[in-house]
Amino acid sequence: MDKQLLSERDICSKYITPALQSAGWDLQTQISEEKTLTDGRIIVRGKLVARGKQKRADYVLYLKPNIPIAVIEAKDNKHAIGDGMQQALTYAKMLRVPFAFSSNGDGFVFHDKTGFSAAMETQIGLNEFPSPESLLRRYEAWKGMNEAQAGVAFHGYHDTGKTPRYYQMNAVNAAVEAIAQGQSRLLLVMATGTGKTFTAFQIIWRLWKSGAKKRILFLADRNVLVDQTMVNDFRPFEGAMAKLSTHSKTIERADGSVETLDLAIDKKRRINTAYEIYLGLYQALTGPTEAQKIYKELSPDFFDLIVVDECHRGSAADDSAWREILEYFSSATQIGMTATPKETEYVSNINYFGAPIYSYSLREGIDDGFLAPYKVIKCHIDRDVQGYRPDPGQLDRDGNEVEDRIYNAKDFDRTLVIDDRTKLVAQRVTQFLKESGDRYQKTIVFCVDQEHAARMRQALVNENQDLVAKDPRYVMRITGNDKEGLNELSNFIDPEVDYPVIVTTSRLLSTGVDAQTCRLIVLDREVGSMTEFKQIVGRGTRVHTDTGKYYFTLMDFRGATNHFADPDFDGDPVQIYQPGPDDPMMPPDEPAPGPGEDEGGSDGGEDLIDPVDPEGSWIDPGQDTSPPTGPQKKIYVDGIGATILAERVEYLDSNGKLVTESLKDFTRKHLTKRFATMDDFLRRWNEEERKQAIIEELAEEGLDLKIIGSELGKDLDPFDLICHVAFDAKPLTRKERANNVKKQDAFGRYGDTARAVLEALLDKYADDGVLNLDDTNVLKIDPFAHMGTPLELVRAFGGKAAYQKAVQDLQDAIYKKVS
Repeated sequence: MDKQLLSERDICSKYITPALQSAGWDLQTQISEEKTLTDGRIIVRGKLVARGKQKRADYVLYLKPNIPIAVIEAKDNKHAIGDGMQQALTYAKMLRVPFAFSSNGDGFVFHDKTGFSAAMETQIGLNEFPSPESLLRRYEAWKGMNEAQAGVAFHGYHDTGKTPRYYQMNAVNAAVEAIAQGQSRLLLVMATGTGKTFTAFQIIWRLWKSGAKKRILFLADRNVLVDQTMVNDFRPFEGAMAKLSTHSKTIERADGSVETLDLAIDKKRRINTAYEIYLGLYQALTGPTEAQKIYKELSPDFFDLIVVDECHRGSAADDSAWREILEYFSSATQIGMTATPKETEYVSNINYFGAPIYSYSLREGIDDGFLAPYKVIKCHIDRDVQGYRPDPGQLDRDGNEVEDRIYNAKDFDRTLVIDDRTKLVAQRVTQFLKESGDRYQKTIVFCVDQEHAARMRQALVNENQDLVAKDPRYVMRITGNDKEGLNELSNFIDPEVDYPVIVTTSRLLSTGVDAQTCRLIVLDREVGSMTEFKQIVGRGTRVHTDTGKYYFTLMDFRGATNHFADPDFDGDPVQIYQPGPDDPMMPPDEPAPGPGEDEGGSDGGEDLIDPVDPEGSWIDPGQDTSPPTGPQKKIYVDGIGATILAERVEYLDSNGKLVTESLKDFTRKHLTKRFATMDDFLRRWNEEERKQAIIEELAEEGLDLKIIGSELGKDLDPFDLICHVAFDAKPLTRKERANNVKKQDAFGRYGDTARAVLEALLDKYADDGVLNLDDTNVLKIDPFAHMGTPLELVRAFGGKAAYQKAVQDLQDAIYKKVS
C-alpha cells in the first residue's frame, strides 16, 4: 500500500492508533481522537455572526479521563514526520502537558519538556511509542511527586455526564496537584461565565474521594449561590452535604422537581458535625457581635479544605469580618476563586492566597468562543461633557434657589437631578431596542442609586407605553428595597420566561446574576472600580445558542468604558460607536475589532442572586448601609434640556487607544498584515488551486469579503476587492474579466461540448461570482443539466483529471490581467 495515497485519517486509523494500542494505551479511556478544544471565536460583523475555526487536536492522551498527559498531531504521508510538531506544541501548551508528538505514519517525533530525555526532541519508530507508565514516571519526576502525592493528584473525576472544557480541566488538575504537594493557599482566576462552581465541585470531589480532605467548607456570599449549588453541581454529595443555616428552604430544580436542603444548624444554633461537606454564607457564620460568630462552635482544625467563591467581594480585605473565618480555620487548605482578583493599595487577595495557580481571562474566553463578544455604544450627553451651571435665580422643583456652581457628571442623579437627562437616556435605550428589531431582548440599566433606578423605570415605562400596556412587567425596577421587583428576578434571568424585559437597578445585578439571555447592558452611572466593571461586563458574556444570543451590546452614558484603555482590562469590544443626536442607535454594520483582533459561558455558581441575609432582611450589595452623615436630599431641576453630542465611530487599536478608522482602512490594514505586497498576494492566489480556501481563511479572521464589498458599494470579485482595497489597484468587474478571457479565444482547442461547458462556467462566474468552478457538483445545475449528465460532460474533456486541468486553466486566464 502506497502511504502517500492515504488521507490523514487513514494514517491515523492504520498506523498511529495501532501503535498507541500496542504501547498499552486504552482506546476507550486514554485515547481521544480529533479532540475539540475550543468552540471557535464568535465573529460579529454588523448583525451577522460567524464562528471562527475550532482548535482541534488529532489525539489527546490521558492517564485517566480528563487528566491529559500528551498530544499527538498527525499529518498525511506527503508531509515530513515532524511537520505537525509546531501545532502539537500549541495544543500541549493549552493543555499544560509536557509531551508532544508529531507523526506521518512512518514513526514519531517526540518532544519531551521534562528534561529526562537525552534530547528535547527525538525521532522514534512506530513500535517505540512510550507506554502510559513510562510517561507517568517522567511526569511524576518532573513534578517532584512521590507515590502518595501522585495517588491524590491523579485520582479520578466524577462522571457527571458533562465533559469539562480544557481550561476547567487545567484549573482542576492544577489545584489538585498543588494541594497533593502540600500547597495550602491557592487562587484560581476564571472569567465570569466559565464555570467556577463546576470546577470547584470536581476539585472537592477528587480530594474528598482520594481521602486527602475529609471535611470541606464551600463559602459564598449569596444565599441562592449556596442553594443552587447544592441542588445542581454539588448534588453528587447528597447525604454527606448540608447547609450551615437554620432556615430551611425548598428549592425548585431545573427539571421542575423540588427538594428541601439538609441543614447543619438546629434551632438552638448548634452545628451538626456528622456531615463532611458544608456550604455556608459568610453572613450566616459571623457578625459584629461575638454571639453571631457561630463558626467558633467548631474547633479551628475542623475543616481540612475551604473553597471561597468570589473571594474578591469580601474576603480580600485584611479587616473584613468575613476574613476572620478564614484566619480562624487557618490550618485548612484554602482555595480562593474569582473572576476579578482584587489588587489595590489597600486590598489584595493575592497577598492572602498567593499568585494565581491558573488563570483563564475574559479575553481568552472570547477568543476561544466560549464567551460572547460585545459592541459598545458611547453616548455623550452635553450636560455631562460641558457641565451645568444654573442661571442666576434658577429654582429647583421645590422653589428653592439652586446653588450657583458648575455641576458635572459626578453630581448628576447623585446630588442634582436633571429630569430631561433621564428622559433622554430612556429615549435612546428605547430607540436602540426598536431599531434592533427585537424590543423583547433582556436589558439591564445600571443607575446611580435606587431612587435613580425608580425614576429611570418611570421614564422607560413612558417611552414604551404600548408594551407596558400588554404587561406591566415589561419594565421593572429590581433593587434591594423593592420586594416586588426582587420577586421577579428569577423570571428575568429565566430564558423561558418573557417578562420582565427591561430592568433598572443600582448595584444589585452587577454580580452573581446568570442572565444568559441578556443582550443589552446600559451604564448610566460611573463605574470607578475595574473589578466591578469586569463584573458588569460579565452579566452579558454568556452565550445562549437556543435563543441565538452570540454577542451583546454595552450602551455607555457615563464614560465607564474608558476602562477598555486600562491595561488591566482583558477583554476588548468588537466595536465602539458614538451616535450623534439624529443618528440611529444601532451601530453601523461594519467591523471594528479590539486590540489584537480579540473579540469582546455558563458559570454554574452564578445562576441566581438572592441577597437575603440569614435573618431575612433584604440588602443591596454595594449599597452604603452606614448612617447618613448629613442631608441626603437631592436637587431636582426641570426644563433645562439635554442632548446627545456629535457622532464618532471609534475602535481600539492594538495599544488600547481609541482611534477613528473607516471600514476601508480597517480592511486594508488587515489584508496587508496577511499579504505584505501585491506580489505576495498574487503568489498565494495563483498557487492556491481552490481559490475559495483563501476567502474562507479571511472569513475566519473576520474579513467577510462579500459583506465588506457590499458595505463599500463594490460588487467585485474577491480578487479585485483585495487588490483594490489593499493595494489601490484598479479593479475589473467580473464581466470585464470574463470578456477578456473570451477575447483570448481560450477555448478553441476543445470540442463543441467541452467548449460549451467552459463558456457556461465563465458566464456563471461573470453573473454569480462562483469561485469553485472545479467542483463537479456545479454540473448538476442549469444550464449544465440541459447539456448532459455530469459524467457525460466530464468525459467530453477526456476524464476528470483533464476536466480539472481545463478549469484550472480557465481560472488562470480569468485572473491573468490584474488591471
